[in-house]
This record gives sequence, structure tokens and C-alpha cells, in this order.
Amino acid sequence: MEKEELKKAMHLSISKEVEQWAEESQQIKDGYEFEDRLLLRMRNIGKILMEQSLGRVPKSPNQKKIHTCVGTLEVSNSHPLAQLKGSFKISRKLQELMCMVGQSQVFEDGEELFMKMMGLPVSAKQVQRVSEHYGEHIEAEHQRYIEEGESAPSIADKHTDTVYMMADGAMIYTREEGWKEMKVGRIFAQKDCVRVQEKRNEIVKNQYVCHLGDHQEFLSKFECYVNDYRKKVFIADGAKWIWNWVKDTYPEAVQILDYYHAVEKISIYAAEQIPDTDQRKKWLAKQKELLSDDKVVTVLNTIRQQQGRTPAAEKQRNAVIGYYENNLKRMQYKTFREGGYLIGSGPIESANRTVLQQRLKLSGQKWNIKGAQRIINLRAYQKSDRWDDVVEIIKMAA
Repeated sequence: MEKEELKKAMHLSISKEVEQWAEESQQIKDGYEFEDRLLLRMRNIGKILMEQSLGRVPKSPNQKKIHTCVGTLEVSNSHPLAQLKGSFKISRKLQELMCMVGQSQVFEDGEELFMKMMGLPVSAKQVQRVSEHYGEHIEAEHQRYIEEGESAPSIADKHTDTVYMMADGAMIYTREEGWKEMKVGRIFAQKDCVRVQEKRNEIVKNQYVCHLGDHQEFLSKFECYVNDYRKKVFIADGAKWIWNWVKDTYPEAVQILDYYHAVEKISIYAAEQIPDTDQRKKWLAKQKELLSDDKVVTVLNTIRQQQGRTPAAEKQRNAVIGYYENNLKRMQYKTFREGGYLIGSGPIESANRTVLQQRLKLSGQKWNIKGAQRIINLRAYQKSDRWDDVVEIIKMAA
């Protein structure tokens, strides 16, 4: 169909919809119904434009049915919509939307969303299959980083910016192995930690990497994200696998034990050792003041000189001593603050909630290991503002 003929056909079809809406809209008295019916008309117009653009496709072996954002259409094999490399007979744009929904919503809820918001009969299983397919592509990309010694895209100047690296984990339930730890790493630059309220900062640019498996596999991925930065700052709790890795791999990096874990550890001891609430609060306030003033050795000597009043208190006393002795150099909080560094691992605790738990730990969910990894790969890219990379993967692979 020639361009002018196509324009006339489109105009005629759309005009009919507009005329029908003009008449129909005058009869509607309810605001909800007004918008609901208008959205339906808008979807109809979108489908008309798509169908008219495709032209009439006579039934032949040279055509196929493609699921698109406006419904299922008969498309000539020569049309760009039909240039799909994979097994999905779904347009690239609709596949992207399925991935976006799949990384954020329970698959069954995604099915409902597509019907409610777009009028499309997309099944939960379709959302799952498409999302996991591209999550596996991201996993392959991570493996390529590792095997080829390639670095992930940077989010800051590799030479001049101070960049924080944090890691933690959360347990999710898997069909194969029961409860299993999903590890998450978060990377962000000092310059991107912005004060938004008097007592609240917001990190405006991040990278996340996640792995369901042992810490060595996670660290292989994480290194692809952190290797190239010169000014590294690691903040973590007392997990030995993290600090052993940092010490061996990045001995020049600044290492900070999360201040709040340090306080939590001594607070557990105080709860066992000092039964009187007022005395306990006064003692803890003094110890926190000393910790904040680079006097961790003073705190440690105080606890060493005590004796647990019960076996439980003695156990916690020894736990504090071991924890502090292993992290003395990482507990110079006054020095760190004066250097402009953060001293808390709140950002990684937040990542556990927003990246992992809000998708993988919803009520009643049971994951297989590969499926959980694939979905969290998509979610990590979305939360890292790398969705354009997902779109490129879909364009290349679909």
C-alpha cells in the first residue's frame, strides 16, 4: 500500500473510533467508567494503527502470528516485527515489558496486570519463561566478564572517585536445597550519596550484583565490578569470608567494620552482664562514646577485665573480645569520619530488602535455584539503572 493510501485508510478507521467515542462519551455519567472506556478506545486505535501499518496479509506460509503490545497479529515474515531469532513468537517490546513485570511482581500478579492495564491475555507462565530466559543471558554475560577478565561498566571515575563496596546475604527458600543464602553486593560512589533531609541521605546511583551459591562464586562476579577503582572503601559486618577476601585481594583498600554491628555486639553482652536497665544504658552510652573516639582498645580492655556474671554473659563477653580483636584497625571511627567516610553498612541492609526480599521472599514463594538467579539478575540490572542493557540483550537475542 502506498503512503498516501495508507494514511487515508488509517484516518478512516481512526475516525470511526473517534466518532463512536464522541457519541458514547456523552452518555457516560461515572468518572471511573469514562476513563475505563477511553482506555479501551485508545487500545483499539493502537491496534488499528498497527494492523493498517502491516497491511492485509493473505494467509500463506510466509506469515506468522506475533503477540504484540496491542494483541496478536498476522505478520509477514519480511516485516521487522517478525524478525525474531528465538522461539518466542512475541514482539521484542512485549518481551521487554514481560521482563520488567517479571523482575518486580509475582508471575501470577503479572498476568493480572497485563490484562488490567493493557487488555492483553499474557499468562503467568509466559512472563516467567521470558523473564528467566533473559535473566540467563545476564548470567552468561557475568561468566564472560569472569572468563575474559573483563570489567563491568563503571559508575564513577576509576581514578579519582571514592567508591564504596558492600556485601551481605539473605536466606531464600529453594526447592532443591531448602534455605540457601543469596549474596548481594552494592557499589556506589561517595559523590552519589546525597543529603535529602537533615538526617537522611540518598544514594542516587548504584550497581548491584547477586549470586545464589557459595561466596567464592559470588566474589568472582563481584570482582568484575570493583577491580578497576583505585579508591576503594569496604564496609561490612564481621563475616570472615568478606574480610579475608578484602585483605588478600585489595590490601590497599580502606576497611571499615560497620559501626552498628560493633555496637550491637557489645549491647548483647551488656544485656546479659548488667541486669539493671539504668546502669546498662549508662554503661553502654560510655562505651559507644569511646568507640566513636577511636578508643576501641579502651573498651576492649574494660571488657577483658570483667568476668561474666553467668555462663551466658561469659559466652557473650568472649564473643565481643574476639569480634573486636579481629577488627581493631577497622574500628577507628573518629578517624574514618574525619576522613569523610561513611561508617555504617545501612546501604547493603537496604539492598537486601529492596533488591532481594521484595521479589524473592514474597508470601508462599518457592524457587528453584536457576530460576531465582535469573530473576534476580534482571532485578539487579533494573535497580542498577542498566535496563537499557536488558533491552539491547533482547534486541540481539530475540
